[in-house]
Amino acid sequence: MEAWTIIMLSIPLLYLIIKIITLRVVHVKSPSLPPGPMHIPLITNIICLTTYSSFSKLRPLLPRLHAKHGPIITLPIWSGPHIFIADASLAHQALLQNAAVFANRPYKTLSTIHRQLNITSSPYGPTWRLLRRNLTSYILQPSFSSLRKSVLRDLLTRLKLSITASSSSSSSSIRVDDHVHDAVLSMLVFMCFGDEIQENKIHHMKRIQRALISGFNRFSVLNFLPRVVYRVVFPQRCKEYLHLREQQKLAFKEVMEERRLSRKNKDDKTFVFYVDTLLELVLPAENNRKLEEDEVISLCSEFLSAGTDTTSTALEWIVANLVKYPLIQTRLADEIAEVVRERGGNDDEVEEEDLEKLPYLKAVILEGLRRHPPSHFLLPHAVTEDTVLNGYLIPKKATVNFTVAEMGWDPKVWEDPMGFKPERFLNAEEFGASGKKEINNKMMPFGAGRRMCPAYGLAMLHLEYLVANLVLAFKWSTVHGGDALDLSEKQGFTTAMKHPLHARISPRF
Repeated sequence: MEAWTIIMLSIPLLYLIIKIITLRVVHVKSPSLPPGPMHIPLITNIICLTTYSSFSKLRPLLPRLHAKHGPIITLPIWSGPHIFIADASLAHQALLQNAAVFANRPYKTLSTIHRQLNITSSPYGPTWRLLRRNLTSYILQPSFSSLRKSVLRDLLTRLKLSITASSSSSSSSIRVDDHVHDAVLSMLVFMCFGDEIQENKIHHMKRIQRALISGFNRFSVLNFLPRVVYRVVFPQRCKEYLHLREQQKLAFKEVMEERRLSRKNKDDKTFVFYVDTLLELVLPAENNRKLEEDEVISLCSEFLSAGTDTTSTALEWIVANLVKYPLIQTRLADEIAEVVRERGGNDDEVEEEDLEKLPYLKAVILEGLRRHPPSHFLLPHAVTEDTVLNGYLIPKKATVNFTVAEMGWDPKVWEDPMGFKPERFLNAEEFGASGKKEINNKMMPFGAGRRMCPAYGLAMLHLEYLVANLVLAFKWSTVHGGDALDLSEKQGFTTAMKHPLHARISPRF
């Protein structure tokens, strides 16, 4: 009897021991989500939605969370777990070594909800590859150099006129962002639709684009909510967004029709603009159908939005640092002047072929992108299958975010990371002239892997071309002295200067 009692008592005890061991083994073998702050279902979601309704509002919080939990953390947001990676080597592993797994986009975005086709948010697949290849094969055509030259000369003329105007008034400075934004937008509009657009229509498109961009933070909250919910919670915001999209559709449709007629009536096919390629594009993966008009409009809008504010913001930050550090500006001006002088011919303008001979210019551009990336985050990625990164589970369809700014400011990687030191990029073997090799485990202003910005080459070209010519033509100085220049930030569609740069300019020749 005592033996049976011992046996009967031992069975549940043995079962309990086996269960504990099994659980420990499973726990050891099955990785968990990356760590993060405590999650209380529903309550945490509401707090995140109301307090951190966009990534720009998360920016000040993330360094503290990474300091506490490590370089890879999880935040529970309504639409699912959002994983934030702040280490460039982990980003390298994810986006390059596991490129296909991390190449997708989160399913629900404003673009997909409102059926807008674009490269940015399209799911990874044959249609996305075709759209990307169409863009990359188009944007660096040599024939566009004449368009850029025309825009540059218009910009320099306006700046020279501003000097004359300021000398006869109490104000003696210009607001830099207005001038550079108009120049970059004009370049992209001409590349997209041609250079025969009436000026009033360009200004109308600009107003619509600015309204969409300035409302980016307000509209981005709609990404985190199901469609039924955001229509109830934010009806006015949703209505405003849809109204702007309708205005944009009408404006772009008019310009597209003019381009169709112009191309039809001319035999000269020398210039092929972005909209032309889209109107002729066929999608083999979708029964060889052509793009619908709304899809062409969406892709043109993406081309203008993605390329204008990012480039003009980066350019303003670079000019601000040249103003703040006059010795860097002098060294750059000397390098540019020497290359132009050796070439001969037109000695008051940098040609595009001169750019490859200007290593310090490239270093200044790269340092500007490291120190002041136009966006502190890459566009979110989504994984296509469960995967493990740094010992943590990244579940299928999870949203993964890469904090570009923290990578570029990592003191373990960069000496004096908050300083502005272009010399660090003069190692040609490590960083290369294209600006692409700086991704090598250190920084990634254009992203990395298969979702790397398809227009990074065009962005570098525009930055180098405009900075070189602005420095060759003018000496830039601040109104109150370099040490007083405020380099604080403002979060929006891009990370811009909180107080737009006002600078004095004077001709160098």
